[in-house]
Amino acid sequence: MSEPRDLVYAIKKHIPLPLWRKMTAPYWWWYNRASHQLAAFLSTRRRRSAARIISFGNKHQGERCFILGNGPSLKHTDLSLLKDEITFGMNRIYLIFPEIGFPTSYYLAINTLVIEQCANEIMDLEIPRFVSWRGRKWLSHDPDIVYLDTDYTPPPTFSADVSGRVYEGATVTYAALQLAFHMGFEEVILVGVDHSFTTKGKPNVTVVSNGEDPNHFSAEYFGKGYRWQLPDLDASEQAYRMAREAFEASGRRVLDATIGGKLEVFPKVNYMDLF
Repeated sequence: MSEPRDLVYAIKKHIPLPLWRKMTAPYWWWYNRASHQLAAFLSTRRRRSAARIISFGNKHQGERCFILGNGPSLKHTDLSLLKDEITFGMNRIYLIFPEIGFPTSYYLAINTLVIEQCANEIMDLEIPRFVSWRGRKWLSHDPDIVYLDTDYTPPPTFSADVSGRVYEGATVTYAALQLAFHMGFEEVILVGVDHSFTTKGKPNVTVVSNGEDPNHFSAEYFGKGYRWQLPDLDASEQAYRMAREAFEASGRRVLDATIGGKLEVFPKVNYMDLF
């Protein structure tokens, strides 16, 4: 970890949580919202991204797509069947590309730790990439990145138009669902969204991996030395319920084809029956 980050974590341990939240509220207001809103007016890069996002609106109206999570169930899923489908991959999904022989159609990353540690790998991808505006400093040399104005602070919302604020809902999959809605997909199918983690601990706490990763499809995903945040499954479920309501209200649907998945928000379907 960097020295400033170590210092912040050390101080935080000795301050009551309610007081810490009050002390840091101005910083998070600037970090998550104010700086983004200012960029919408002053940053050419941010305005260019917003225009590109608008151009994706209803691009796939009436079609279906697959959103690939990164759970261990991907190891038991015949992903070769998705070669001619429209797919969304997230975070380090590219680790599986050599094995299946093709990349996803789109790529998405919103977690700052993922972007910071995997920036070079993200820039090497040759597919449309959507990344949180917070990650711009690590990807500044890539003019083709499309930046989303993602935010993990309240209010919780579902954005039908992702050219503006996009609530993260404690999971990149929720951002992908909003992006798929924006693109006009009629049917969105989740694969590899296991919604279950072997590693336990307080949600959103940053930890450092001390060995192989048991929580994802690859032991190298968050392998030794990687910093990552423990999941907030309850917050994710709340966001998923908003996604289901939004899709169904517009006459569309989200289905869950994850093999052995623990998520109970979306209707379950048998993966092989989809083909």
